[in-house]
Amino acid sequence: MVELTGMFGLLSVDLNQLTLPAIIVGATIDSINPCAIGVLIFLIAYMTKIFKSRKMMLVGGGLYIGTVYITYFLAGIGLLTAIQNVTIAYYFYWLAAFIAFSAGTLEIKDFLWYGKGFSLQLFPGGAERITMWTKKLKKLAKKSPKMALLATVPIGFGAAAFELPCTGQVYLAILALMRTVDISQWLPLLLLYNFIFVLPLIIITGLMFLGISSHKMENWRKKNRRYMRLIVGLFLYGLGSLILWYIYNEFTYGAFIRPLTFLLFASQVAVIGYAAYKGLFGKN
Repeated sequence: MVELTGMFGLLSVDLNQLTLPAIIVGATIDSINPCAIGVLIFLIAYMTKIFKSRKMMLVGGGLYIGTVYITYFLAGIGLLTAIQNVTIAYYFYWLAAFIAFSAGTLEIKDFLWYGKGFSLQLFPGGAERITMWTKKLKKLAKKSPKMALLATVPIGFGAAAFELPCTGQVYLAILALMRTVDISQWLPLLLLYNFIFVLPLIIITGLMFLGISSHKMENWRKKNRRYMRLIVGLFLYGLGSLILWYIYNEFTYGAFIRPLTFLLFASQVAVIGYAAYKGLFGKN
């Protein structure tokens, strides 16, 4: 059991009681990431044209989603195993907190000024590479539709890797929290997290199988992507704060976090307040 005590001694919380709710909420928020949804809509639309059969499209979409699921699951297992050393874990927590706050700020920036300045997106050249893969998939489908279906597996692996700069921040912070629970709980928690993460992808694939056009799906994504970014950004701020709180309580050499936490909290209040003002009174 990991118990967190408030910095003024007024609050005591068992972190293990927070981990499962944080994982469920984190996976739900991570699952609405516009990057992952956008890539899937593009690929499913392309597969619909290539295979000219909804059943084939459904199988291809299922293989793609399954590959994304397995890729993120194995990455989680690997990272959790790598950070079992206490010293490594200490620096990993700092890295996770830094990434959470930095990514959260960028996500909220995109709510306020979407697409301006630096944004979280696919690895450089990622979109072009995925487009190139789909063109090769089209050529392969003319020769062998079954081989083209199997080719969605490496495409899923590559797409998951290219999406990491855009989708990996919440997962990284959640893994930092997951390290605090017993090793025996890793497997079910990771299975649960990644299932929730791919659930919207499953729903989108099902809707497109039923006849909802990719154009409508993409219009919905573009219409709501600013709010998706805001939700992800605010949650990343919360995860970053929880990780700092854990460092403060768990490591004796984390005592200097107190002034840093106050500074970060003040900046969060300012950013969240401004985001709320822009959302209510600003022009979209």
